[in-house]
Amino acid sequence: MARRLTPSDLQTLLDRAAAAPRVLAADDLADLLAIPAGDDEALRTLHAAARAVKLRCCGRGIAMRGLVEAGNACAKDCYYCGIRRSNAALARYALDAEEIVRLAHVAADLGYASLVIQSGETESPAHTAFIEDVLRRIAPLDLGVTLSLGEQTEETYRRWRAAGATRYLLRIETSSPALYAKLHPPTHSWERRVECLRALRRCGYQVGTGVMCALPGQTPLDLARDIRFFADIDADMLGMGPYIPHPDTPLAAEAAAAGWSAPAALTLGLNLVAVARLHLHDVNIAAATALQALAPDGRERGILAGANVLMPNITDVRYRRGYQLYANKPCLDENASLCRGCLEARLATIGESPSYGTRSDSPHFHARTAPHPPA
Repeated sequence: MARRLTPSDLQTLLDRAAAAPRVLAADDLADLLAIPAGDDEALRTLHAAARAVKLRCCGRGIAMRGLVEAGNACAKDCYYCGIRRSNAALARYALDAEEIVRLAHVAADLGYASLVIQSGETESPAHTAFIEDVLRRIAPLDLGVTLSLGEQTEETYRRWRAAGATRYLLRIETSSPALYAKLHPPTHSWERRVECLRALRRCGYQVGTGVMCALPGQTPLDLARDIRFFADIDADMLGMGPYIPHPDTPLAAEAAAAGWSAPAALTLGLNLVAVARLHLHDVNIAAATALQALAPDGRERGILAGANVLMPNITDVRYRRGYQLYANKPCLDENASLCRGCLEARLATIGESPSYGTRSDSPHFHARTAPHPPA
């Protein structure tokens, strides 16, 4: 069980974490993660320390990634996800190549030098060729392209990398095989997901992963081990967020029975951002939209807790209700231009501004791939 930190103990841990990356033990990380809602002074201290590390290691300005939700068909049946294969209440859609290419031009016109293409998981030769064609068609825009398309073969990852993708986000969801097994059908393999992360690294991507927090049965020590897992695989970027129950999923009833609450999930989500920043220093960390689903200023609070990436949705409004992984997803009725203006205004309230016209690649990726001078 995580201990309640005195102000002196908290400051000692924060000073150690800020001085050098990857120095805290799992128990120390768990203690920081467990700072509860209501302990306002400790939370302010934790989040401010994480933001200071972000400013030192990643600089000012918030990286902007135009997000395209390319389709909601999914071969997976994860117990927590609103687009799971067994959700018969969901109308499925898939953008064609022309729509995705058009949205890439929208991203470029809005000043986003990076694009994220995300969808449910599909594995097939036709799908591999489709994404490859899209990547080649948007290559002249010279965007940094992140794919978040799930588990694939290493050959597929290599083809997409050769066609122009530069980053790949594949969330492990939890580094605990036992907890993973409770969240997924037996046909889903934690080991394969880890091997896909290794394959992405071999293919030369900036590798992103992440987890959910506030899951039924999850402990602060589980999340601490998740952060150490990120260090062990040497992740370049993180996409993390609080679990929010979706009514058309098996896990929703279990979450309600376990006493899931939005305030606790929000606090834990912000703490996860902060502690990951303090432990890893120079990775890119997104302020998840799920934070805004729990509080109107959730994403801004994520930035103040150490995140440095936002992913404004540029998908056409008519498709957005079909891509709800969780309940109460925000910004379903804002077009791309409104979303851009809204985020600018929101960031201004916390003294931040978007970084337009730059890919804002992961500083950690550049550090680990830089040539080393001979000894």
